[in-house]
Amino acid sequence: MPRGRLITIEGLDGAGKTTLAGGLAEALTQRGIEVSVLREPGGVHVAERLRALVTEPGLAIGARAEALLYAAARAQLVEEALDPLLHAGSWVVLDRFVDSSLAYQGAGRALGIEPVRSINEFATSGLSPDRTLILTIDPPLGRSRSRARANPLDRLEREDDAFFERIARAYAELAAAEPERIRTIDASQGPDQVLEAALAAIRDLL
Repeated sequence: MPRGRLITIEGLDGAGKTTLAGGLAEALTQRGIEVSVLREPGGVHVAERLRALVTEPGLAIGARAEALLYAAARAQLVEEALDPLLHAGSWVVLDRFVDSSLAYQGAGRALGIEPVRSINEFATSGLSPDRTLILTIDPPLGRSRSRARANPLDRLEREDDAFFERIARAYAELAAAEPERIRTIDASQGPDQVLEAALAAIRDLL
């Protein structure tokens, strides 16, 4: 059986990743493709427990510990869900993956891209997405969208403007460094336009 495809969706909080993941999965299903939608951190029980920990607003978690917790959740997701699904031929649409840690902990927390990349290479056994879609949005607009949600802001969403500016720059640098894997999409567009751009960005994989 042919291996499935791993499509990851990245971007700042408020960029519309979850909306795109659902729309993309529906569009692929309509094309007869078996699709699973997962999120990070999370997707499996242990990773969801770690998600609750790293997002809790009242907790003080050091930058290195934070990076390791995200990597641990990712390792469990790869072992328990991603590898089995991909080997069974299913496509996976994943809301965040390694690039999030490179941007948020590597740049946002100033730990450095390469150290964070190294621990995630170990965590994922080198698993790389077939295509990564980065939703680009001005940090102030992303923050305003996050604040408009019914749910309270989580621990990372409460960081200052400079934190998100560093993350946005890191995403741009990652996209420039890997143009074959990473495609950028303007997230200030409406959901239908974003989905149309996403489908165009993965057309060669279909």
